[in-house]
Amino acid sequence: MIFDYIKNSKLYTAQGSRLNIALQFLHDNDFIAMEPGRYPIQGDEVYALVQEYETKPIEEGKWEAHRKYIDIQYVADGEERIGFASLSQMNGSQDYNPDKDIQFFQGEGHFMEVKKGQFMILFPEDAHMPGIQASTKQKVRKVVVKVLV
Repeated sequence: MIFDYIKNSKLYTAQGSRLNIALQFLHDNDFIAMEPGRYPIQGDEVYALVQEYETKPIEEGKWEAHRKYIDIQYVADGEERIGFASLSQMNGSQDYNPDKDIQFFQGEGHFMEVKKGQFMILFPEDAHMPGIQASTKQKVRKVVVKVLV
């Protein structure tokens, strides 16, 4: 897991070309003006999901992980808490769904407040719980860039 401000995205160029493309996309675009939806960046290898939703209480959250894609979760507006934990600390609560590249888990983890302009990079070995309210419920505009491993 990596956590930082988008203004520091150039620090992570050694992570690989697809990740560089994804971070550059986040750095260069105004997501407030974009409609929610899927945006291709490099076919199915790198694409963005622009989302807008209201954060939820932790009791409504689910731990999840992906095998085929790295998630870069970037908060364009608002703030939320995102949980993270090593998959080795989790128990699978459902079978892996290869069509949706997702598996849900149960367990314990840590939470960070992710504010406007900040991102988290979550690798396949990182379970995460996004969309959790910080101090109060609020509307968040977030971009999740999916990067093929």
